[in-house]
Order: sequence, then C-alpha cells, then structure tokens
Amino acid sequence: VQLQASGGGLVQAGDSLRLSCAASERTFSTYVIGWFRQVPGKEREFVAAVSRSGGSTYYADSVKGRFSISRHNAKNTVYLQMNSLKPEDAAVYYCAAGQVLGSREGLYYYWGQGTLVTVSS
Repeated sequence: VQLQASGGGLVQAGDSLRLSCAASERTFSTYVIGWFRQVPGKEREFVAAVSRSGGSTYYADSVKGRFSISRHNAKNTVYLQMNSLKPEDAAVYYCAAGQVLGSREGLYYYWGQGTLVTVSS
C-alpha cells in the first residue's frame, strides 16, 4: 500500500495542526496505521497508532492528551490531530501501515514520505 502524508507546516507553540495520511488502496482498512516522527540526528520515535476499525488507539506518553489519531476508512485516510503544539513536537512526521497495533517500527512495513512540522516558540 502506498501512503501519502500531508498537512505539515509552520505553527506557533500552542497552535493546532492536523496531519493526514492517505492510502492508495481499498485494502487500507485492513491495516493498522501508525504515526512516527523524526528530528534530524535523532532516532525516529513512535507518536500514535490506530487499529483497523479505529476503535483502538495507542499514544506515546509525550503526546497523550494533546494528540488524537482517527481514521476514515471510506476515504482511505488517517488523521493526526495535534493540539497544544510545543517546540519539541517539531519533526518530520511519517505514517506507516502494519498488522499489529504497537509502537515498534518493526511492526510497520509500508511507510509514506514525511511531512515537516515546525513549531516556533
């Protein structure tokens, strides 16, 4: 499955931003979708994931309560709503598809290109 992440941009601390991850296939609903982020020079880290139906979600502690992941299977799209953004949230955000809900990168085997989020203080 091909994934296309979008929605990144430059915002101020405290602002909100919504990222989208669009897929090319009707089988999109058969995949768990995760969001990861990476700052240059650092390892990629898990942000959030959503189950196939959207009924289960999983978040990194650093974003819990501020970010919300959801999916619209009829539109082959997963969203990451990011509220109360902090400068430390700035990164390239990637979406990925797998079969198991979890935070390990190895669980995901299809990756989209990243979308850059910049947060000014």
